[in-house]
Amino acid sequence: MYLQGMDQQGRDQPGTSSLRDGIARRTGWAIVWLALGIVSIEFLLTVHGKYAHLGSSAYAMFASRHGWLWTHLAGGGLTLVLGPLQFLTPWSRTRPRWHRWAGRLYIGGILIACVGATGLIATSPAPFVIRSAFAMTALAWLTTALVAMIAIRRRQVWLHRRWMIRNYLVTLSPVTFRILLQAHLQLGLPPSPGTIAFMLWMSWLLPLLGYAGIDRARALVRAARMQDAEAKPT
Repeated sequence: MYLQGMDQQGRDQPGTSSLRDGIARRTGWAIVWLALGIVSIEFLLTVHGKYAHLGSSAYAMFASRHGWLWTHLAGGGLTLVLGPLQFLTPWSRTRPRWHRWAGRLYIGGILIACVGATGLIATSPAPFVIRSAFAMTALAWLTTALVAMIAIRRRQVWLHRRWMIRNYLVTLSPVTFRILLQAHLQLGLPPSPGTIAFMLWMSWLLPLLGYAGIDRARALVRAARMQDAEAKPT
């Protein structure tokens, strides 16, 4: 009788379950974006920080191209910081003007970083397979940002948000590449140019494929819930 009563109460209050699901979903995404923000800051402090010392071996590689390097790092650092702020804060609802201006700065950071990346690719002595992989990463970065901008211009807010998530996953490709490279080095394998190029491709393709899988799974769950709701007697 108690279980029957609880089942009846659940049917009498159909919004309770959806409310709990919404809170859990928002909490889960907040944790994800917070973790990504922490990873991004750590990346900025460690990887970007090694170029702060002009006498370092890392900086010596770009001695004749330091202008392109700092252009790329400045724009990339801006996007890494602004991305989690856009997703974690309620600016889009409570302060839409702040959200729009932060979004413009974010897009500006992408453009600045891509200018620097173009200069670095054009002047790099690296093999063509590596330079082409870098170029495709920049193209994916620009393309996802462009689609997101077109969506918001058409007031397709949900589509805009989804494409901005994809864009930030591409923004994180240097972080992902660093993880893949460290894992490869831990195996004691020297990275060949082909391996580096493959990891550059995977640094943004894998996150995008993962997000597509999650998005598809969520759509299937929503469809199943709708079918269950329609099948229940009123």
